[in-house]
This record gives sequence, structure tokens and C-alpha cells, in this order.
Amino acid sequence: MNPAAPQDPRPIHVAIVEDDPDFSHALSVVVQDSADMRLAGCAATQAEGLALLAGPPADVLLVDLGLPDGSGIEVIRAAALHWPSCSIMVSTNFGDETHVMRSIEAGAAGYLLKDSSPSKMSDEIRSLANGGSPISPIIARQVLARFRHAPSAPVSPAGAAAEATDTAEATEATPLLSQREKEVLDYITKGFTVHEIAGLMQLSHFTVRTFVRRIYSKLKVTSKAEAIYEARTHGLLS
Repeated sequence: MNPAAPQDPRPIHVAIVEDDPDFSHALSVVVQDSADMRLAGCAATQAEGLALLAGPPADVLLVDLGLPDGSGIEVIRAAALHWPSCSIMVSTNFGDETHVMRSIEAGAAGYLLKDSSPSKMSDEIRSLANGGSPISPIIARQVLARFRHAPSAPVSPAGAAAEATDTAEATEATPLLSQREKEVLDYITKGFTVHEIAGLMQLSHFTVRTFVRRIYSKLKVTSKAEAIYEARTHGLLS
């Protein structure tokens, strides 16, 4: 059981909009097992999520973006309107810039990829409820990169040419996998299953599945065999 936060005796009411039944159940269990939290409601679709907003406001709303009947961003936007005191956190597999920025613009205060174990999510929920803005490291890097690359001064012709060269080289560069993703890819090529990899890396199988999805996305493949081929082509295997 996760320890309760002693600073505030009032429980944190948490609502969940998540269509993955396994992940939704895992999150619900984490909330219900936390003495300082109460489960305020669960929804599995955009329509159910919007209907949830007709009830009493929660303190924290966890929203997945990839819902079967629409985007979770619409739920975020509606929650910001109907539950203005609620802190909203995205929990999703989508880590691209478009989804991140649209979610933040819609009202999300936190953005986590599903590589956090459900147990770690309880700490992130407390952080959000206490005014923090939990964000996955990979998302934080993406947001910082966006501002770093924003034009701030006129660029000389020589600078523009150098920038174009850098861009072309980056386009042709080897797909960038994180160290963890490389570890997962290495285990995949050795024939380990998701659950076996989770055990070896001491991660949840949700996290490993998220890594696998990211690897497939970065390598632009849809199968294990294609992933292994591309990894070998790019020299990504240890």
C-alpha cells in the first residue's frame, strides 16, 4: 500500500478517462490502495469522459488521448471549462509534439507517457494535486527543444546554409533510440517476451509495451522481424 501524504488530511479525488482496461484497472487499484486518495469515477470513452464532467468535480483528472470515439483533448478542454479547480494530467502513448502542445493548450498541467508504472503514478498524482506539473523526461526534452529552436534573431546567409546542412544530416541520421529502448530492442532480438523483459529490467509490462511501441514508431516498422532488420541495418544492436 502506498503511504498517505500527511500534509493534507483531505483525500485527493481522482477521476480516470482511459480505454485500456488493464491500465485503467491498474490505475484504479493504485488510487483505491492509497489512503490519501479516492476514486471519483472512471470512463473508457470520450463520451463517457464528457458525461463524467456533469458530476462533482474531481481534484485530479487523468486522461488518455487515444480514446475509441475521439481525442482525449476534447475531454481536457471540457474539463478545464466545467471543472476549473481540477488539475488535469495526460497519461498516454502519444509523445509527439502536436499532441503535447495541444494538450497543454487545452488545459493539461501534467503530461506523462505510459512508461511510468502505475505505482509511480500515485506520486505524480500527489505532485499534481499539490500544484506540481509532472512531465515525462522525454516530453520535457521535447518542449525545451521547441523553445530552443524557436527563431529569436535574423539568421545570416552563412548560418542559414549551415542550418540546412545540419537538418539534412539529421534527416539521414540513425533513428534515435534511448538507452532503455535499446535495451528492450536487444532483449526482443534475443527472443524474450514482454513479461520476461519486464522482469529482467524490473519494469511493469505496461512500460515495456510502451517502449516497444516507441521503438516500432521510431524505426517505422510494424513487426518484430522488421524491427530486428532495421535495428541491424542501423547498427543499433549491442
